[in-house]
Amino acid sequence: MSDEEHHFDSHADAGASKTYPQQAGTIRKNGYIVIKSRPCKVVEVSTSKTGKHGHAKCHFVAIDIFNGKKLEDIVPSSHNCDVPHVNRTDYQLIDISEDGFVSLLTENGNTKDDLRLPTDDSLLSQIKDGFAEGKDLVVSVMSAMGEEQICALKDIGPKN
Repeated sequence: MSDEEHHFDSHADAGASKTYPQQAGTIRKNGYIVIKSRPCKVVEVSTSKTGKHGHAKCHFVAIDIFNGKKLEDIVPSSHNCDVPHVNRTDYQLIDISEDGFVSLLTENGNTKDDLRLPTDDSLLSQIKDGFAEGKDLVVSVMSAMGEEQICALKDIGPKN
């Protein structure tokens, strides 16, 4: 045995998985599923009957929660699918920078400066207009599988 010390550079998080397994037959409409390694919200589920030699199959139609693309997948209902851990967090908007990033206030008083403005035009204009008018705005940030995006906006009244 050698007396060398081994040093590992780990850039991983605490090991919490980005997804968890769930049986395909138990995933319902408005649930979440991973299709082509993208987190999606299920908009339609149809189940086919078992064939002569096979399993019942679930046909999922889902929309990517970050880019809005429609994705489809067919999985035997007894098999496990990956389901993303999806979190929604509300932050107060402090500032919008010229390069398209927002500055947000977290619950513990820190700032979060690594989020871009949303690409959705109506939400983008609501945020910019409300901020320009000096309103106190709270944005909802959806996060799943290491991605984050602003998905909604609340107006909590004018600034004092």
